[in-house]
Amino acid sequence: MNVIELKNATKRFNEFVAVRDLSFTVRQGSVFGLLGPNGAGKTTSIRMIVNITAPDDGEVLVMGRHMSADLQPHIGYLPEERGLYKKMTIHDQLVFFGNIKGLDSRTAARHADEWLARLELSDWRGKKPPDLSKGMQQKVQFIATVIHDPDILILDEPFSGLDPVSVNVLKQAITDLKKQGKTVIFSTHQMEQVEQMCDDICLINHATKVLGGSLKEVKGRYGRNTVILDYAGPDDFLTPDLVKRHNRNASYSEILLQDGADAQEILRRAVAAGVRINRFELVEPSLNEIFIECVTGTKALASQRVEVGA
Repeated sequence: MNVIELKNATKRFNEFVAVRDLSFTVRQGSVFGLLGPNGAGKTTSIRMIVNITAPDDGEVLVMGRHMSADLQPHIGYLPEERGLYKKMTIHDQLVFFGNIKGLDSRTAARHADEWLARLELSDWRGKKPPDLSKGMQQKVQFIATVIHDPDILILDEPFSGLDPVSVNVLKQAITDLKKQGKTVIFSTHQMEQVEQMCDDICLINHATKVLGGSLKEVKGRYGRNTVILDYAGPDDFLTPDLVKRHNRNASYSEILLQDGADAQEILRRAVAAGVRINRFELVEPSLNEIFIECVTGTKALASQRVEVGA
């Protein structure tokens, strides 16, 4: 069952098109990644889902219906623009947010205490936001998003600004919510989190969808065109006739092959050059490589369209 459907949704702000003819579906109980570079249209798409703004064309359905007040209790929304009340204690404002979502104060207080303990914030329940780090404040706002136990979570850049420990805590919380049957949509441009968590993705760039489907299917479309190579020595053997892109980090290199290039030729040239090979593996490209390929390709296409229409 699909709990979210965008059907040819378009949103304009005067002459600027923020989202153009966007369609995707989100399956119940899945984690869905809405991907794209800054300014691609991710936040506008989310705001159409939660009915902050309406599409100019097309439609957005939540649980098979257009968004209405009676659907709001089923949704938890963490906006990109964060905000807490500076003069209220953390616990008091979590209870307040629970009240807004329809919980009585006793239930809201119990949920707040459970989540504060889960996200390692119990010692800060009586503090006020200025006493907390930005990462702590972000975790508090996540609690405010889930305190009423919604069926659908919509998170706009939830990991932005978090340290690695807090990222892991929040990722585990999202994973546990999925196990409970919740549906999670989050927007991001951090591909590592997407590869670890998402079932399905939609990549948008310049307001337009450029790629979508299950993560497994998306990666499968590109085939095994990437070499993971751990080596010691110069990289002169990685020539443009074989290599489209070469990303070298501290422990290995990720090498995207040219179309039709033979991975074994890289190995042969490395041996001939006297390079020591510690690891050689032909793999599917990382989602980060796919992201770069799609985004740069879309930019090139957009430039061509401008030139043709000039």
